[in-house]
Amino acid sequence: MIDHQLLKTDEGFERVLQSLAKRGDTASAADLKEAAEKRRLMIREVEALSNERNVQSKKLGELKAQGKQAEFDALRETMKDVADRLKALKEEEAPIEERFQNLLARLPNILDEKVPAGKDETENVVVRTVGEIPQFDFEVKPHYEIAESQSLVDFERGVKISGARFYVYNEQIARLERQLANLMLDLHAEAGYKERMVPLLVKDECMFGTGQFPKFNDEYYRMEKDGLSLIPTGEVPLTNLYADEILNAAELPIKLTAFTPCFRREAGSAGKDTRGLVRVHQFNKVELVKFVRPEESEKEWISLTHDAERVLQKLGLTYRVLSLCSGDMGFTSSITYDLEIYMPGLKRWLEISSCSNFKDFQARRAKIRYKNEAGKNEYVHTINGSGVAAGRLVAALLEYHQTPFGKVDWRAIEAKLKS
Repeated sequence: MIDHQLLKTDEGFERVLQSLAKRGDTASAADLKEAAEKRRLMIREVEALSNERNVQSKKLGELKAQGKQAEFDALRETMKDVADRLKALKEEEAPIEERFQNLLARLPNILDEKVPAGKDETENVVVRTVGEIPQFDFEVKPHYEIAESQSLVDFERGVKISGARFYVYNEQIARLERQLANLMLDLHAEAGYKERMVPLLVKDECMFGTGQFPKFNDEYYRMEKDGLSLIPTGEVPLTNLYADEILNAAELPIKLTAFTPCFRREAGSAGKDTRGLVRVHQFNKVELVKFVRPEESEKEWISLTHDAERVLQKLGLTYRVLSLCSGDMGFTSSITYDLEIYMPGLKRWLEISSCSNFKDFQARRAKIRYKNEAGKNEYVHTINGSGVAAGRLVAALLEYHQTPFGKVDWRAIEAKLKS
């Protein structure tokens, strides 16, 4: 949630509107401006009438003490009109305030000034590319054809038991993903991240805290009876570990990691990547989360991105780092770098990690603060990224280590895991 204090000054309000315009969100900008103006006028009138009531109440006492009954009665009648108007305003205030707060909860984060302007993913900016596009002297296959032909993944039985975009790993792939999870967690532990095992079901306030609710509640699996949702990412429980808490400055930065299943409806992705392991409803992922001081925010975000890159470097995968443009930015993020691996079988780049700096946006929603050296409570900055998505990593390894006859060079994969 953005700092609502920004909306109290012309300069701050303009900053919010410019960020929304850069995102291409003109509707939210117009709605916010209208709601904020109504709220401002309402507050101004309430304050003016309240002040008048206080002043005139004092004057009433003076008139009574002076025995000026006629003037006292006239002023008291006037004060009744003020009281009636205040009562009416209080009744009008509730729906105006509710609309303003609802709009505030649905406002995306303010973009960092370094975010490139652009309308959609086609205008993202390549920061760097690591490695060369792999070359083969035979016609390469996409991972799902290799997986099906070698009985590595059972897509049919996954659909049978759960529906479209679910799958079953058979022995070798199940073991490979387990090995990859251990590899990633060990790498991140070396970088100072503390491993956690977290609940996969969370309360609504947790989904609000990290920005999934209320704007995107239809995109996730929710159990109405219990008031719980399946996590879309380990970011949700990890971030909310410190919700409603005040941390000590000496504790920061706090660096956490977890390997969890993730559950997403993928409601807006009809017809996209319907085959294989790329876009599914359940997948496993290692998550990286940091809680940092505001002044160390950018440095720690860059560092987290490098931590995610180490996984790809160790496995010898070609990847690139993209700075997401304003039109492709997530709701909660102030600035994001995506890591994309090149998939030789799919013949395109594929996102495998998204590393974002949320600044104080999530901390305000989840009420995560720290006590600075001056003894003042201040909001932390939160940072997170995939470290990385295991299913897409499996898909990449199958495509990179395929043989001319559609099989997999398991020795080469094992060598990468042990290097």
